[in-house]
Amino acid sequence: MIIVQDWFDIAGYVVEAAGVLTIVVGAILATWWFITRLTTMPKLEAYREFRSDVGRSILLGLEFLIAGDIIRTVTVTQTLESVGVLVVIVLIRTFLTVTLELEIEGRWPWQRVDIRR
Repeated sequence: MIIVQDWFDIAGYVVEAAGVLTIVVGAILATWWFITRLTTMPKLEAYREFRSDVGRSILLGLEFLIAGDIIRTVTVTQTLESVGVLVVIVLIRTFLTVTLELEIEGRWPWQRVDIRR
């Protein structure tokens, strides 16, 4: 008989798999769009769009991966060591998210966007 903790463990792995799938599919689609854009726009602009698209898929995938880690750590293994590992993982992935956001958007995530443009 599967207990509730087993279901949460499975859910954590499913969410993490969705994160990996998001990154892979996003990179494939970004590459496809890059190839098609090469015929309609300057190469440098197409490359910038490509980097932005890949970065966005990585950002979204990282969100899923963090969620999966949180689900599995909080609901399944509740030791001080596992929480410490979770903190380190979340800090590293948060740093990656912030730096990718800066690279893609050219601004810090907490800076407001002027929507009047």
